[in-house]
Amino acid sequence: MYYGALALTVASNVLYHVVQKLMPPSVHPMLALIVAYLAAAVICALLLPVFPFQASLPDEMRRLNLASLGLAFAIVGLEAGFLIAYRAGGKITTAGLISNTTVAMLLVPVGWAVFRERPTPVNGLGILVCLMGLVLVNWGK
Repeated sequence: MYYGALALTVASNVLYHVVQKLMPPSVHPMLALIVAYLAAAVICALLLPVFPFQASLPDEMRRLNLASLGLAFAIVGLEAGFLIAYRAGGKITTAGLISNTTVAMLLVPVGWAVFRERPTPVNGLGILVCLMGLVLVNWGK
């Protein structure tokens, strides 16, 4: 299940960057996002039978907290950020790589401080490799 879910995120991320790069520059960015979110809401509604509620709808609604609102702000920031970056000449070959690698490195101290996760020495080596990769990807820009 874990690797299947990761494969879904990878495939979706590739599709995400391709369609962001293909978004016509003449389309208003916020209108494009509104249409995308409305379509996403319909898709989520259609997927409800695949992921059924564990309780009644009112009970499920009571379980929600401010994390859903935070997720909404994060999604809008991601979508608008990449859309604007690509319109400003960002390259599909490096924009996602730079962003995702930086995010991964920033999540290490967050995981440590907030969730008490402890990276291993091998993880630390991976972080150094990521940092070197960021330097090399941005070299000569």
